[in-house]
Amino acid sequence: MTDTRATRIEKDTMGEMEVPADAYWGASTQRAVLNFPISNLRYPPAFIHMLGRIKRAAARTNLALGLLDQAVADSIEAAATEVVDGKWDEHFVVDLFQTGSGTSTNTNANEVIARRARELTPGVNVHPNDHVNMAQSSNDVIPTASHLAAAEALNGELIPALEQARSALAAKSGEFWEIIKTGRTHLQDATPIRLGQEFAGYASQLELSIARLRPHVTALGEVALGGTAVGTGINAHEEFAARTCATLSEELGLPVTETTHHFQAQGTQDTMLAASGAVRSAAVSLQKIANDLRWLSSGPRAGLAELELPTVQPGSSIMPGKVNPVIPESVVQVVCQVIGNDAAVAAAAQGGYLELNTYWPVAAYNLHQAITLLASATANFEEQCLRGIKATSKGPDMVEQGLMMATGLTPAIGYDKATAIAKSAAAKGTTIRELAKAEAGLTDEQLQELLDPARMTAPGIVEGASGGGG
Repeated sequence: MTDTRATRIEKDTMGEMEVPADAYWGASTQRAVLNFPISNLRYPPAFIHMLGRIKRAAARTNLALGLLDQAVADSIEAAATEVVDGKWDEHFVVDLFQTGSGTSTNTNANEVIARRARELTPGVNVHPNDHVNMAQSSNDVIPTASHLAAAEALNGELIPALEQARSALAAKSGEFWEIIKTGRTHLQDATPIRLGQEFAGYASQLELSIARLRPHVTALGEVALGGTAVGTGINAHEEFAARTCATLSEELGLPVTETTHHFQAQGTQDTMLAASGAVRSAAVSLQKIANDLRWLSSGPRAGLAELELPTVQPGSSIMPGKVNPVIPESVVQVVCQVIGNDAAVAAAAQGGYLELNTYWPVAAYNLHQAITLLASATANFEEQCLRGIKATSKGPDMVEQGLMMATGLTPAIGYDKATAIAKSAAAKGTTIRELAKAEAGLTDEQLQELLDPARMTAPGIVEGASGGGG
């Protein structure tokens, strides 16, 4: 279909280009639009808004250093603020799969801000490269925006969501503490466990996930800004990066600092890769929790049925009354995506050749998407599933039937005799207690102590018990 929109002529160093008349981008951005008609993926708005913050902070710094006129700096700041506020999101039009440095998106920001600045301040000539991009290169700006967009999402979205879920699981641990059920290893019956202990384990997983993620907020806050083209800082004032980072740190409430390792900061994505690994680890922890809840709520009659998950929607278009664990299912699907995101970041991190990694757009996109997706799924998991979980009587009712109750006998009769009783109970369909009394000569009082499920959920050995075997 032919584009019939009115156009205007813009120029860059390669010549003239037709640009849509209502577009705020210029010739270089338009070239990128034509060069990369690859997908419908774009940098996320949060990344574009972070670019706006960097351009605004840079203008303030360059003004303070006496490198920009007041009128030019003020107009850039006003235009960049509108970018930060999302007013011009639709004018960031470059495909994600573009030049590996993200130069086209940096150029897109420079052109949009420069044009809007001239519009806001008639008579003031604002140049996209000379003024908006002063003391910067795509090679340090795009890595900086990539780090800070990820750090902001970690700090403001994923970590709070995980903390809410951890809190909900810890509350359930307390609520379920007195409920004793059969533990399972290898999906087979094991010794008794408190349902509260099981949930304490889930809460601990998320507590540790948060602890693993927090250092990456700080690590991502160490940015490449100031390195310009190859890490040497050419064409940037020696105070530019430190001052600009201080401004960004104050705005974001994050520890933003100029890296002391400029050449690695642009040539590698090691920091992003490490953060991605921590996000993947948190995702896998959530998958373990979600899958356990699916197992424990399976049934309601032909499964374990030890838990009831909140009912949120009908489960089948053909089976009346069927209800499925759809919220946990949505979580595990997000985990699949996050694992894929992490693989993409790892592949991108391998693309560091010489003075520049040229896979920045795909790495930034995948890390940011992994963080925000997992944050959203976690928040929904907590709200629509975790806080409404109920325990049934099925778990406690089955404890006495558990064959691994025989473990409690070993201090008194030894492993071999306890094994024989367990096997005999399995074959005869009876309980460990019944056979232990009949075949091991243990009294009701001894069995009451040896096979006390509550005692078996904590460390210790029955006093006075003597081994009768290996």
